[in-house]
Amino acid sequence: MVSHTPFDLIILDLNLPYKSGEQITKRIRQVSDTPILILTARNEVFDRINLLDLGADDYLTKPFDFGELEARCRAIVRRRQGSDHNVITYGDIEFDSVSCSVKVKGEPIDLKQREFRLLEIFITHLNRVMSKEELIEHLYGYSSTPNLNAIETYVGRLRKSLSHSSVEIKTLRGLGYVLNNACPN
Repeated sequence: MVSHTPFDLIILDLNLPYKSGEQITKRIRQVSDTPILILTARNEVFDRINLLDLGADDYLTKPFDFGELEARCRAIVRRRQGSDHNVITYGDIEFDSVSCSVKVKGEPIDLKQREFRLLEIFITHLNRVMSKEELIEHLYGYSSTPNLNAIETYVGRLRKSLSHSSVEIKTLRGLGYVLNNACPN
């Protein structure tokens, strides 16, 4: 899957039934530069050094706090995208991934969880046309795949929420959607 589908991050447990996490890390590195966060009960320094040398980007030992896992995921994705901030400003939108808040012209707006995640996808993939299929993969993953019309509904709701901003979601027929700043600075 990694060689055919772009992922933002891979979270990999080392204790797997048929192949070791080390083998999978090596294989992923042969076909992709997707960041890898290793989860394991191993806590020896040698293990951490070995996994980082194999190509892992970060390492988290069990038991761990889910807040720390989320923070490490955000940090890895930010580094991958060339950003070191939790707050992204685009046009007159301020997107804060830690507090899960969005402001337009300094005023907070309320977004439902799916619309917030959709905006996060657009704002972290600026100037990239996102097909409905890609948006579904980012929003839902592989466990549940909704109808493509669900994306149209979420895009419509997000457009309405951003209607007072300089940022718009453009539809490129047959290709997908792209976030656009109508009034660039």
